[in-house]
Amino acid sequence: MQENNSSDLQLASLRSRAMAFVIDDLIVTVIILVIFWENIVAASNDMNMMMQLVKVDLVMPLISLKVIYHTFFVWYYGATIGKLVAKIRIIDANHWGRVSIFSSFLRAVGRIISEMFFYVGFAIGFFNEGRKTFHDITGRTLVVNA
Repeated sequence: MQENNSSDLQLASLRSRAMAFVIDDLIVTVIILVIFWENIVAASNDMNMMMQLVKVDLVMPLISLKVIYHTFFVWYYGATIGKLVAKIRIIDANHWGRVSIFSSFLRAVGRIISEMFFYVGFAIGFFNEGRKTFHDITGRTLVVNA
């Protein structure tokens, strides 16, 4: 991936970040639906069974898939599929280059934590200069236009 000069960097808009978020969550949801389709169909007529499936059987696979998806794509491509569509990318906040796999992992875990606490970690991005969300802070990253 091409490294840009700092004068070429422009923070991604909150709108493009929101669009990328929706696309990425739809992709992960479709993958989970495909993997667990038979279980979902089997539980569709029994509300207790469906609640059990959602509460117990889907939570850890969903969290794991999200962490793997975001860690891999941010580390390898500098952007998830949603971010590629939205024409934004993630860079290291310190040296403005490629994100390490460890920072990418920390960012992915920070994103899960933000989701678990009513998306408050996302809202932080509205109130700081770098539009940094909780997961940008934990991963030491910035989201910029591609």
